Amino acid sequence: MQPHELVYGLGLQLLSFAQRGKKKVVRVNADPKVDTGDSHAPVPFYVTTAGVGILVDTARYATFYFGDARPKPEQAISSVSSANPDPAYTHNLEDAAAAQVTIEVPRTRGVDVYLFAGPTMLDAVRRYNVFSGGGHLPPEWGLGFWYRCDARSTEDSALALARSFRERKIPCDVLGLEPGWQTHAYSCTFVWEKERFPDPARFLAQAKHSNYRVNLWEHAFTHPASPLFPPLQKKSADYGVWGGLVPDFADPAARQIFGNYHGTQLIDLGVSGFKLDECDNSDFTGGWSFPETSRFPSGLDGEQMHSLFGLQYQKTIWDQFLSREQATYNLVRSSGALAAPYPFVLYSDLYGHRDFIRALVNSGFSGLSWCPEVRDAVSVEDLLRRLQSVVFSPLAMVNGWYIKSPPWHQLNRELNNSGQQMEDWENVEAQCREIIGWRMSLVPYLLSAFHRYRLDGTPPFRAMILDYPSDPTLQKVDDQYMIGDRMMVAPMFAGEPSRSVVIPAGESWHDFWTGKAIPGGSVLKLDAAHDKIPVFVKSGSIVPWADVGLHAEAPEGKRISARLYGDASRTFTMGDSPDTLHLDGNHSHSTIHSPRYTVYEWKQIG
Repeated sequence: MQPHELVYGLGLQLLSFAQRGKKKVVRVNADPKVDTGDSHAPVPFYVTTAGVGILVDTARYATFYFGDARPKPEQAISSVSSANPDPAYTHNLEDAAAAQVTIEVPRTRGVDVYLFAGPTMLDAVRRYNVFSGGGHLPPEWGLGFWYRCDARSTEDSALALARSFRERKIPCDVLGLEPGWQTHAYSCTFVWEKERFPDPARFLAQAKHSNYRVNLWEHAFTHPASPLFPPLQKKSADYGVWGGLVPDFADPAARQIFGNYHGTQLIDLGVSGFKLDECDNSDFTGGWSFPETSRFPSGLDGEQMHSLFGLQYQKTIWDQFLSREQATYNLVRSSGALAAPYPFVLYSDLYGHRDFIRALVNSGFSGLSWCPEVRDAVSVEDLLRRLQSVVFSPLAMVNGWYIKSPPWHQLNRELNNSGQQMEDWENVEAQCREIIGWRMSLVPYLLSAFHRYRLDGTPPFRAMILDYPSDPTLQKVDDQYMIGDRMMVAPMFAGEPSRSVVIPAGESWHDFWTGKAIPGGSVLKLDAAHDKIPVFVKSGSIVPWADVGLHAEAPEGKRISARLYGDASRTFTMGDSPDTLHLDGNHSHSTIHSPRYTVYEWKQIG
């Protein structure tokens, strides 16, 4: 590493941002408690501000020393200036000095190392993503709003909730069913619980008729009562989890058995996607997973399988959708290297809002997508702040798995489940409805960002330092991020009366909501306001803002207001020919080849 060269990446790091001067072990582990490198989605890939990207192709738990492992000194010196040196100089790892990266990979004869050369760090990340196969492109409905139902839901209660969203004018595209849809969930049978869902085909058809997709929770550990148990018994690890088999997803035959069942029994019935839970590891949440000494028929041990299990699980499910030429968007709790093409978004059981945002910022370094889901909220302000953040993320979801009514009815879990609503719940619901509406308006812009991700590897959500690697004011900024090529988001956090926002130098920006011009290189101090999340756009931008429909494919969502900031010289393009939406500041030069969209308004903001 050269002087002042900084390092970022290593997958979904929740507890730190810039990595120079640190030792990190890239190890699969749910819910990390300290900043040692543990992550449920570690990736042995890092990128530096010099435009260098390095991928170490290993399934072992590699250790990265970013400057803190140094060659021994070669010459003695006669004296030091003081018998008691200043403590500030006893750990001399300052960024201004040259240093080296040392990578330790135990228990292997060798590894392949890939260099992705810039010239900029964003170019290095792009090349890594293109090498992976290009970024995924979600279906339009996947970018709408998701709600996960109470784990005790039945066919009737889930459909009643879906109807209530439509009646209350709350947009929603995806209903998620949690563990209770199965006859047994820890481990899993993958068989519908007929007392709760007596006619799954009818349930899925009724949901589809109301323009809902259904996403099913599961994990891969296969219960002895599952139809999958007999064919998988000899294609699983020598250890089990929660009394179930651990399929050997490194074996194509095991993937075929597991995948074909999902295809014929669930996808063909009408299921649009899955939430793949607990496919990581656990030292901190009960130690429930298989040990590193496990042996799999394919020859992998438990350590290697932990590194690959999430990715191979995704492949097993995704192959079923690919074979049917059916678009899908899914959730997963573990991923790894070269994951950019997989239509899966990571989530976690952690609830720290700042950690969630840091994970979102870090995800763009490593070809990952991340959902800072809304689950726990300690106050109405906390609920609104978290909801504001998640609608400006790759997947906008509220997870109500342990409450019967949505959180905007009642935050207290016990009171919610007893049917008691908050005194001011209708006002809270109205605020949440507006925020969810922002998500629906944002869908065309998000589609454009994901189209580019697929074509050239540009992460649709990414840290500011990727776009501005030479701006020293952004080197440690882990709580604001870019969306697409022109939008910057700076979430607010409950209980904080204000926050600072760093405006990149070199170009002017505008407040997205008001159009107020902001000079580049500014540092804003914004007072907390519950009604808006701070969003900024580059001067000259055109931003499409759709009308709000009750689902992403509703006709309202195809009517676009073109929001103009400054001279509108920064054109906007979405899609591939012939399905193209191109907006130009000179309206007569705009082309709308897409039969889906109409631009009914050109609106100068500010």
